[in-house]
Amino acid sequence: MSLAFVSRAALLTAVGWAALAGAAAAQNAPRPAELDDVIVTGTPFGVTDRASLLAVEVLDEEDLAVAPASTLGDLVNGLPGVRSTNFAPGASRPVIRGLSGPRVQVLTNGLGMIDASSVSPDHQVAVDPAEARRIEIVRGPSTLVFGGSAIGGVVNIIDDRIPTEPAEGGLQGHLSAQASTVDDGTSFGGRLKANAGPLVFTADAFTRSASDFTVPVFPESQRLLDEEGEEAGDERTVENTFVELDQYGAGVSWIGSRGYLGLSVKHVETTYGVPGHEHHDEDHDDDHDDDDHDEHGEESVSIGLEQTRYDLRGELTFDAGPFSAARLSAGWADYEHTEFEGDEVGTQFFSEGYEGRFELIQRERNGWQGVVGLQLLDRTFDAVGDEAYVPRTQIAEQGLYTVQRFDRGGLGFEGGLRLDNRSLESLAGDRDFTNVSASAGAFFRPSAPLFLGLSVARNERAPSEVELFAEGAHIATGAFEVGDIDLDSEVATSVEGTVHYASGPFEFDLHAYHASYDGFIDLRPTGLEDPDSELPIFAYVQTDATFRGYEAEASYRLWEAGDRSLVLSGAADWVRASTDLGPAARIPPWSVTAGLDWTSRLFDVGLEVRHVAGQDRIAAFELPTDSYTLVNLKGSVRPFADRNVILFAEAANLTDEEAREHASFQKDIAPQPGRSLRVGATYRF
Repeated sequence: MSLAFVSRAALLTAVGWAALAGAAAAQNAPRPAELDDVIVTGTPFGVTDRASLLAVEVLDEEDLAVAPASTLGDLVNGLPGVRSTNFAPGASRPVIRGLSGPRVQVLTNGLGMIDASSVSPDHQVAVDPAEARRIEIVRGPSTLVFGGSAIGGVVNIIDDRIPTEPAEGGLQGHLSAQASTVDDGTSFGGRLKANAGPLVFTADAFTRSASDFTVPVFPESQRLLDEEGEEAGDERTVENTFVELDQYGAGVSWIGSRGYLGLSVKHVETTYGVPGHEHHDEDHDDDHDDDDHDEHGEESVSIGLEQTRYDLRGELTFDAGPFSAARLSAGWADYEHTEFEGDEVGTQFFSEGYEGRFELIQRERNGWQGVVGLQLLDRTFDAVGDEAYVPRTQIAEQGLYTVQRFDRGGLGFEGGLRLDNRSLESLAGDRDFTNVSASAGAFFRPSAPLFLGLSVARNERAPSEVELFAEGAHIATGAFEVGDIDLDSEVATSVEGTVHYASGPFEFDLHAYHASYDGFIDLRPTGLEDPDSELPIFAYVQTDATFRGYEAEASYRLWEAGDRSLVLSGAADWVRASTDLGPAARIPPWSVTAGLDWTSRLFDVGLEVRHVAGQDRIAAFELPTDSYTLVNLKGSVRPFADRNVILFAEAANLTDEEAREHASFQKDIAPQPGRSLRVGATYRF
């Protein structure tokens, strides 16, 4: 840990807690009676999802207890408005409303990952969903709390490594295990929380392993085969898609009547294969011999990722004055990512730095809530090796923000303002950006079940280090990428309408949006080829762009008696993106999902049918994608008197359908897995 971080963190902690200690006593501000499932991402003072102008999806502890062991992007893929980069089982980031990379912020407990996952689609996010007790996904740009890097949306992984409340009964825990057939995958994990007077200790560990996964068809799409003049073989495995992951952590909190203060440490190590790097060397004949396979495997590319992270978090509550609480959080991480070509070390990526946040939560007065916050970021990114196409860059950011909400029941207003300064210093040059973002909205409840909202936002995003300074071959994207040091900030002006309705057995949610981008940063072909790498040259340019679309969800309880119910549900999403240079790249097509779920005290059963349309509205160097329909069946049973023991199973892609994710760079060489059975068990105590 650097001395600079230690000194700054110590100073921030001392000043923050010294100021808070002088303010007085001891209880949280009362919450409105309507808040049952409180959303904290984007609204730190807490708003229920049925009263939020933000488009939010939540995976809670019940969902995560039976969720597949997978990377973050694959876990959230299929939620309304959310897809995955689907680069490989070891590396997939969320795609929100057609946006990904530096426009979608992945957080852990409200702080950035301090990794290199946004630099390239083959880089894994340095977090595993197994550690989460809750995941909140916020769609759209109205997330002023997190700055320009959240111009497309936020995925916030919330864990309990730093406890905020004591363990019930003095000891709590969670054990899980599961296995899957499509990739011979296994996963094991556990969490423990224990009280020792005012101290609460936690420990957790997870391990996951999977082999290359099988698919219903030859991995390369027919369109790609036709383009190359080749024929499909008998292969039904996507080579080099293995995953090995180990993660462990621990934390401790002092919890008193006026708040808590805690520390945690986490270490993650993972190795995973990257399919497709040796794509042009493959032989598609049916009769490969073992020697060819061995030689091919030795040349395969794999990635070894390692990160150690330390976090500090605390809260102090007051019973007088304008603020009900103050919160402090800070994280420091040391990240290393090594690309191996066979057994040889290729390119290495490094990211080291810290992020801190200090917030004052305003006391609720006559329906008025708010937060004022300060965010600091200091990170060093570096790359060494043949694919070091971005020079060493020092990134610093300071953000000051406020979000305010006035809710008098029938009518309310919400707004926010953020001022950011972001500087990037590298061997290629230095840039400094000052951005101002703002949002405003109004909502109306004409009747108790109905919530109507309309919001507008203007968000500015400074270019990333890749967009500014890149110059070199990038095998993951199949391009020689060239940045532009003269890029300006990207400005998005958006309008979004919201409808929430919940009455009796029927619930409905709708979000419709229109976003106009001034200076949209896009990676476009130049028509030239790099003579050394023989890759087409793509350059980062700025143009105007428009994104518009909607997400809709509905459910209806067909039958209910006691703790038994039968629920019919549905969801649909659509996004269309255009730029002055033509259609935006890798925009997901529309999708619709229908589900039928039976729940009871003893067992639950669910059937899901999901249809994803084809996509023929494409950018240069893209191929169209065919439509597909997936049928999934899941079930869980609680066979013992202790309902905390759950046995579960899922049969995914029952019809063994060929499915290719259009948002993925790998879609034409790596379809989604074929038919699979997954079984597992969880125990919470």
